[in-house]
Amino acid sequence: MNARSMTPAQLVVALAAAGVVGASGAMFVFGSNARAAAPEAAQTPLAAAATPMTGAPDFSQIAQRYGPGVVNITVSGLRHVQGDDADAPAGLDPDDPMNDFFRRFGGMNGRRAHPSEVPVRGQGSGFIVSADGLILTNAHVVQDAKDVTVKLTDRREFAAKVLGSDPKTDVAVLRIDARNLPVVPLGNVNDLKVGQWVLAIGSPFGFENSVSAGVVSAKGRSLPDDGFVPFIQTDAAINPGNSGGPLFNSRGEVIGITSQIYSRTGGYQGLSFAIPIDVATRVKEQIVATGHATHARLGVAAQEVNQSLADSFHLDKPEGALVASVDKGGPADKAGLKTGDVIVAVNGQPIVASGDLPALIGQSTPGQKATIDVFRQGKRMELSATLGDASEAGGKVAKADQASGKGRLGLALRPLAPQEQREAGTDGGLLIEDANGPAAQAGVQPGDVLVAVNGTPVKSADQVREIVAKSGKSVALLIQRDGSTIFVPVRVG
Repeated sequence: MNARSMTPAQLVVALAAAGVVGASGAMFVFGSNARAAAPEAAQTPLAAAATPMTGAPDFSQIAQRYGPGVVNITVSGLRHVQGDDADAPAGLDPDDPMNDFFRRFGGMNGRRAHPSEVPVRGQGSGFIVSADGLILTNAHVVQDAKDVTVKLTDRREFAAKVLGSDPKTDVAVLRIDARNLPVVPLGNVNDLKVGQWVLAIGSPFGFENSVSAGVVSAKGRSLPDDGFVPFIQTDAAINPGNSGGPLFNSRGEVIGITSQIYSRTGGYQGLSFAIPIDVATRVKEQIVATGHATHARLGVAAQEVNQSLADSFHLDKPEGALVASVDKGGPADKAGLKTGDVIVAVNGQPIVASGDLPALIGQSTPGQKATIDVFRQGKRMELSATLGDASEAGGKVAKADQASGKGRLGLALRPLAPQEQREAGTDGGLLIEDANGPAAQAGVQPGDVLVAVNGTPVKSADQVREIVAKSGKSVALLIQRDGSTIFVPVRVG
């Protein structure tokens, strides 16, 4: 439908103008440890590059040959809304001051807010992976879609069937009734190197079959609330409407599906992210075979290892995933993992950042055996775990900095301990340990207790995320502070 973007406090899914807040105002903060060169080194000329500069590749051949395999996707459907979204008259600007009136007094002529359905329309991109009409795109492109239309470069249009959609990886598979279609070739992500040229083709803002080029900026990026995907970062221009389109390497092979952008404006600012094609292919094969995709879970919450933690746990360097909690009775618990263990490898693959863990585990199959290398009390140990199913009730997939629970609101949340509940006089509730972004701008502070969201009592950060994900452009937080409670409206869209 649309590419997603992230504002200083908000990763925006362009279709719904929704977002997920990271741990700071910006998604990534870079620093430098570069030291000044010695005076004598400054006078020594740099050695010539081992590989001569050849300039940018000619992408015209790729665009001409494989552009016909890229499609434009138009969707329409209905989205269930209630509360603030249902109160305001259709067509009223969300920033119009009259919106506050309708929200405050229950809509037109004093009506109370009732759940309703509003039309949803959007556009995105996709690409054909089999000549008999199989198409890959993003899950958020076809979310809430009732009718999906695929348009080819030769202007033919087809009604498409959504074979399946996997929100955890943001991959969806469509099928159209056609034969002898142009197909794009798929590449090997393992061969992709940082600095190599890439080409994106899609329909930004509805401009069909638009081509943009850039380089691979990084591999294996972890984004907030997208722990199952080790994203490819690129500086190829991606904008709303590019979502679901292919990212080609210089050989004309698809190595990713364009999915998200980082932005302070809602448009392209040089940071774009694509789902690796090997992740998408695994999901596609499951969807074609069963109609859905499954993901494994280890049953831990993990956080990043900084230098201080590395020193505390006697690690050689700040790498790995620090186990903050273990689900009782889960796969990790049965395997013998404990809080305070540092996971450094899974099946021989190094875990450098905490985000590597959920991406690696999530792409495994439930029931699969996994060898977990951990550091415990300064010693390296090897444990064996039988992975569970991420879709099981109560199951959690380990996430980077899960304890923070930060989402679209910008809140770091944790459940209240029984004693804290007694002191607060609540049954449940969440302690706000940190506040950034929209919630902080609305006046929410660390130390506040979040009692309810949109009138629903909350007991976990996951529950908050689910409620906010189903909300419109604003949510009402019931906050307890100094013995008093007050609803705080927070705009999240």
